[in-house]
Amino acid sequence: MESWVSRSGLSSLKRTSLNKINTNLISAFVERWHLETSLFQMPFGEMSITLDDVSCLFHLPIRGIFWSLQDVTEEVTVELAIDYLGVSQGEAQSHVRSCRGSYYKLEWLYDLFVQHRAASNWAYATRAYLLMLVGSTIFADKTFTLVEARYLLLFTDLDRCSGYSWGAAALVTLYKYLGDASMFSCKQLGGYHTLLQCWIHEYFPTVGKRGENWKPADNCGLPRAMRWSYRQGVLTVDDLRPILDELTPADVIWRPFEDHRAWRQFDEICLYRGCLKWGDTVVPYLPDKCLRQFGYMQYVPSPPLDCMMATNIDVDWIGYHLSVIVVIRPTTLATTPSDVEDSYLEWYYCVSHPRLVLPRRDDPREVPIPVYDARPYDSDWARVSTLIHRYLRQVNVEEEDPQFADLFEALHISRSY
Repeated sequence: MESWVSRSGLSSLKRTSLNKINTNLISAFVERWHLETSLFQMPFGEMSITLDDVSCLFHLPIRGIFWSLQDVTEEVTVELAIDYLGVSQGEAQSHVRSCRGSYYKLEWLYDLFVQHRAASNWAYATRAYLLMLVGSTIFADKTFTLVEARYLLLFTDLDRCSGYSWGAAALVTLYKYLGDASMFSCKQLGGYHTLLQCWIHEYFPTVGKRGENWKPADNCGLPRAMRWSYRQGVLTVDDLRPILDELTPADVIWRPFEDHRAWRQFDEICLYRGCLKWGDTVVPYLPDKCLRQFGYMQYVPSPPLDCMMATNIDVDWIGYHLSVIVVIRPTTLATTPSDVEDSYLEWYYCVSHPRLVLPRRDDPREVPIPVYDARPYDSDWARVSTLIHRYLRQVNVEEEDPQFADLFEALHISRSY
């Protein structure tokens, strides 16, 4: 069993998870996530969690194939449990019914692991263990108690599961949940929170509270995520917003893993520009927008990719070197860690929202109050006006928002009758 776990490329996940997460710190960074580019909008430019970050933090393999989606019904979920987890049909059916969908409970997988290990059923024990491991780390969902049954298909052949790009899988899953959480309607973040929090600790030493288990110079080859431990923070999200707004390039450790290269060499595939795929999730991966994290001078990047139109993602990934040439050709190695081209910040401030907190004004600007005719008007127009006004209040938009300009115009017209 140990051999299978070791060869899977996932064994380091046994030791890397933080025992607790600073939810306020996480939320403050989620607010800055940009769905279309998979990047954080910082006051001095864009940054992201890269393939190299995942490699160094968790020692997950970056090279490998992407996994393509395979639909799993509840009936198939039962069959998979019988064939690959060694349970009876009755137990499998009962368990799947209790999950109300194509899922397995992490607690149930742990119990199966213990039972099969005691009975020396090593293949069943290994599959239960690996599925439980990824379900509680890189594939964690918002329940944090269930794992999708389709992921069991990754471990049907224990001798071949090492061929996947587990680093890309972790990144795609977290990108997906960050994109969801950046929407106002989403109230909870899924994915591997340890990845995001440890990334923050590595790059932003002055932000948030953390415990340090050892100094990088004392590392003996352990994944860098194990360097950090949880310390309770006292800052709220409201406290953290202006702190992040005031960060400068000097507050960032742009290349935090250079003292870790003895154990994780930099792989040029981390400079691949294109779409990453895992199952039915496709996300953009754009290192040309965060080149300072790779030691290059930042230039004005190309427009973001439309991953909805991507058709040859696996082919592009295999031929990654073509996109790497495109990424590094316009730039040079940075002379200082935060080097940018002269035109970069001007461009960035035009296309982004680098600060979330509005600057204070001594004299607040006057907001003009529209004056409407006081003449009587038809009751139908009054009803129209009321309905439009109620909707605009529900969606909480400002009159300056161009997407709702027609509705505000209709509101003003209806009030004039």
